[in-house]
Amino acid sequence: MISDEIRKKYTPTIGLEIHFEPKTKQKMFCNCLNNPNEIVPNKNVCPICLAHPGVLPTINKEAIELILKLGIALNCTIPEVARFDRKNYFYPDLPKSYQITQAFLPFCIDGKLTPFLEEGISEVLIREIHLEEDTGKLLHEGNRTLIDYNRASRPLIELVTKACIHDGRTARVFAESLQVMLRNLNISDADMEKGQMRVEVNVSVSQNEKWGTKTEVKNINSFKSAEKAIDYEIERQIDLLEKGEKILQETRGWDDVKLITVSQRIKEGADDYRYFPDPDLPTIIVHGENGMFDLNQLKNELTELPYDKKDRLINEFGLVANKAVFLVVNNSISDFFENTIKVLSDAIDNLTKNEQAINLVYNYLVTDILGGLMNRNLEFNDLKIMPNEFAKLIKLIIDNKISSRGAKIILDKMLVGETDPEGIMISNNLEQMSNDDELEKMILEVLNENDKSVQEYKSGKTTVLQFLIGKTMAKAKGAGNPGKIKELIEKILNA
Repeated sequence: MISDEIRKKYTPTIGLEIHFEPKTKQKMFCNCLNNPNEIVPNKNVCPICLAHPGVLPTINKEAIELILKLGIALNCTIPEVARFDRKNYFYPDLPKSYQITQAFLPFCIDGKLTPFLEEGISEVLIREIHLEEDTGKLLHEGNRTLIDYNRASRPLIELVTKACIHDGRTARVFAESLQVMLRNLNISDADMEKGQMRVEVNVSVSQNEKWGTKTEVKNINSFKSAEKAIDYEIERQIDLLEKGEKILQETRGWDDVKLITVSQRIKEGADDYRYFPDPDLPTIIVHGENGMFDLNQLKNELTELPYDKKDRLINEFGLVANKAVFLVVNNSISDFFENTIKVLSDAIDNLTKNEQAINLVYNYLVTDILGGLMNRNLEFNDLKIMPNEFAKLIKLIIDNKISSRGAKIILDKMLVGETDPEGIMISNNLEQMSNDDELEKMILEVLNENDKSVQEYKSGKTTVLQFLIGKTMAKAKGAGNPGKIKELIEKILNA
């Protein structure tokens, strides 16, 4: 473990390369179905993505629209001209033995994003976002290797940050924020477990303004692993330099069990790939007088950006940052929350009650509805409750017609298909007793039965009040309004 004193001598510099699969109907350069869930090997293939002699690729316009939308959302400059290039490198799972990518004229350059999922994270600058094609999949069985080309030539977007990150936490939160943006804008499902999003990190350390020798770390299967890999690599490189050893420019893999990076191969430079413009694909006039795309139209097609949504939820509903972030990350839950609030706002005029309603909606939604679904091994999309029905339940709580215990009972029944919270309340005798005369009668009985507690209260031991409230609630079989009972007990005892 490197001491803090030694660590302060070095400046870590980190850049990220993040790949993700856009949600297009067809592959990048042919009309084959782009289906990430296909389980039959080599089903979605054709002579083009299998690189048969004499075939020619065509460009997927939908994929370009998605990368341009992302570029707009990430404040990128969109050059007027873009071009595809060939990257000559042996891919055993890409039939052409070269990859079509963008080495010189990408679709998006010079963007930025301030990670919004945690407070206090600095802005990350984006060097470029470009389009390329994905490779196939190798399956190793004993002493043989099988190849599935379903994924080969699917569109793949690569985002490359500038070397402006200096710690693992910033890198993790940036990648997590990007995933939320991709999902909210419906550009990609970006599921790391399914390989739809992959994070690679470049790490170097230096004692001066000149960057040190960088290493690239691959095989990272989660955002937390990306943070751990960066932090480990910083420690490893500082330790080597402190010993007077050199850092090799190499590709390393992350071992998620041992929590270390391991050397895989010496890193090739750009010259090793022998990039050149793809002769089979035309240069693309992206926008401008003769451009293929209307950037203003694409911008107007964007949904609310997640960092804007976070600010709106905080300002409009008074949510604290972590609650707003939870809703931003979970779009369908956020829609349910906002639709419920809208129904309640139409039914409640008093601002104070609106604020109470917002807290009740959020807490019952996150704790009881999501918890109830989880206990039943269900997803939120399986929810049978509609926002207007949930709003009726919250209104019963606000109007003191049911207790929190009663609300939980009603909600539990709603989760299995009962739709009328008021009907459930009546049929299960859950309505709170708020009639003063009935409650006073019960309270007097409780006070007569617990004279010792009454005397303790009158002598200044006010903590016994909760005991008396509990006894009254028990006598009312849970149907009493705790607030009203407390008010009446204090009124009687202080008379």
